[in-house]
Amino acid sequence: MGGCRLARIRDNGVLEVSAMPDVRLPDVLLTVGTRKGLFIGRRSGGRWRLDGPHFNAQAVYSVAIDTRRSVPRLLVGGDSAHWGPSVFHSDDLGATWTEPKRPAVKFPQDTGTSLERVWQLHPAGPDEPDVVYAGTEPAALFRSEDGGESFELVRPLWEHPTREKWVPGGGGEAVHTVVTDPRDPKAVTVAVSTAGVFRSRDGGASWAPSNSGVSAVFLPDPDPEFGQCVHKIAQDAGDLDRLYLQNHWGVYRSDDAGGHWQDIGEGLPSTFGFAVAAHPHRADVAYVFPITADADRVPADRRCRVFRTTDAGAAWEPLSQGLPQEDHYGTVLRDALCTDDADPAGIYFGNRNGEVFASADDGDSWRQLASHLPDVLCVRAAVVG
Repeated sequence: MGGCRLARIRDNGVLEVSAMPDVRLPDVLLTVGTRKGLFIGRRSGGRWRLDGPHFNAQAVYSVAIDTRRSVPRLLVGGDSAHWGPSVFHSDDLGATWTEPKRPAVKFPQDTGTSLERVWQLHPAGPDEPDVVYAGTEPAALFRSEDGGESFELVRPLWEHPTREKWVPGGGGEAVHTVVTDPRDPKAVTVAVSTAGVFRSRDGGASWAPSNSGVSAVFLPDPDPEFGQCVHKIAQDAGDLDRLYLQNHWGVYRSDDAGGHWQDIGEGLPSTFGFAVAAHPHRADVAYVFPITADADRVPADRRCRVFRTTDAGAAWEPLSQGLPQEDHYGTVLRDALCTDDADPAGIYFGNRNGEVFASADDGDSWRQLASHLPDVLCVRAAVVG
């Protein structure tokens, strides 16, 4: 977002960031889920406005911006300490919200379990305009066929024969990533903490572990069929069979839709991290935010840097122009790094310091959009016309 001036806070609490008059940028909607509510940013005419919180005092772990409609639908997984978890939706860009009369995501009674939270909301491809997937804790996948207003448990994954050996990680046991293939609506890939990657090629009727090549250095057997602590997966824009994976120690790439993985972490200051994102248009371009681990989970070398590859992981370059240059301790969580669908792409991330940063030039330069927010749990962005 080169050429932008820093923000001012208006009397009504709205944060504004102005751009120079000669900068022409597309309108963007930015959602920031935090430990205490949802904040919504809008860039119009080159100027950012950030307001909120919506869902005051609720932890917002998951947000989706469903752009398959003429007006994007916002889906939010809120978690109230008093009322419990729920899924809300808005068809007017967050001006008003609807909560279903019955819980949108609920475990069937015969499972003997209850929902802890919704970790992921993922609109499916264009061939299924009303299908939305939800990944939850306990680790399960739910499917909606009405745009996210009601969901049904995908039982074959819930009843997978390996499930009894899944072990919760530090963040719990959850389906936290869902990847669908726009070429084939029956192809679905999920990541489970800490069971690893599972793939279905028949619309969820059956699932197979897909972790070949991904190490689990914390287990007695470092190369198990399942049990890896996968933190995030992203799909390449140019080759849809190419996936990027950020593991608990290790950054990987698959060129066969998750069938096999190879290590691409060489050149990074740390191969530990939570987030990975792919460029929305350019092939072989992906982003990670390395973190020192395990005991000291802060940015690698205590520097605020996003790392980018432009050759599918053969090499990595640090991106820090406009980011804090002093010692920095803002950890970026698995869903707190994202891209929009502009070209050049907007890249966004938030951290546990409550800071939000944005780039409008593929990550070459950055500006701070917000500070002193609650813990940032997830960030999503999309161009809106």
